[in-house]
Amino acid sequence: MTIKDIARLAGVSISTVSRVLNNHPDVSKEAKEKVLAVVNEYKYIPNASARELVKTSSDNIGVVVRGLSNPFYTKIITEIGARIEEAGYTMVMQQIGTSDDEILTGAMMEREKRLLGLIFLGGRLDYTKEQLSSITIPFVQCTFNNQYGNLDKSNYSSVGIDDNQAAYEAVEQLYKRGHRNIAVLLSGPRDMSVSQVRYEGYLRAVKDFNLESGDDLIISINSYNMADAYTGVKKWLEKKIKFTAIFAISDGLAMGAMKALRDGGYKVPDEVSVIAIDGIEASEYLNPVLTTLCQPMEKMGNRAVELLTDIIEGKKGHEHVVLPTSIRLGESLSALK
Repeated sequence: MTIKDIARLAGVSISTVSRVLNNHPDVSKEAKEKVLAVVNEYKYIPNASARELVKTSSDNIGVVVRGLSNPFYTKIITEIGARIEEAGYTMVMQQIGTSDDEILTGAMMEREKRLLGLIFLGGRLDYTKEQLSSITIPFVQCTFNNQYGNLDKSNYSSVGIDDNQAAYEAVEQLYKRGHRNIAVLLSGPRDMSVSQVRYEGYLRAVKDFNLESGDDLIISINSYNMADAYTGVKKWLEKKIKFTAIFAISDGLAMGAMKALRDGGYKVPDEVSVIAIDGIEASEYLNPVLTTLCQPMEKMGNRAVELLTDIIEGKKGHEHVVLPTSIRLGESLSALK
């Protein structure tokens, strides 16, 4: 198959297909979706450029980052880059949107950049063997794993936290302070990503601690964007639901929520407590400082590179590493009187 064939099947011009495949911004959303639908259906992967083909060897390790503006990845990327360089390899990074296909991106990078291995930062949790068949090099899932898929664990590596347990512990912090009407702010309860896993931890805590439950306490915004969290919480507050606390599945969402609460006339933590998971630097400079369960970002990046390079160099097989979180007690929690 050629890009001419893709253009014909998608009903667009050859130049449009070329711009989509090269991640150019000047393509309409509709055209991009048509082209990618054909690419995915026929599992098309572009040939590497002539310049790359003449190479007999490569020292490239690819990093695919899902989420163009996610501040959580900043420290991890910095650590990954430093450790890759220290190990004698070269990092090739590609950032994609949260709705883009990281597997297609990784497969294209493998061919075009002659990668030795891949690290995926963020992604879906339900990959199948068939979906990943286009990737033939070792890869590490960093900050997530294949929790809902059917991949053989001996065929890939992962490093992250226990997201379900972290969410449980966040809700437990609120429960210990007397909160019983705890809302959850998330992207989606069934989005096959980290949002779903943390939501399941929230539900487990709700059941174990006999907390109030129901759809009214779910604030689902279909996004990890701070501005969307602000808008979503602001609209939810108009419903006048009874609540005393919010568990946000990420610091970014919590930051948007805290502004919405403030603009809605609620005082944090005097009237509403807020807790989250991540530990990004920006959340430490809020007023009040956000209480959050911090992920060991630098250690995640370090271990991801260590796992991958050990496999590339034939030192070890695939491993799955679960790292602990640590709570940062800020100023966004208070006990009910």
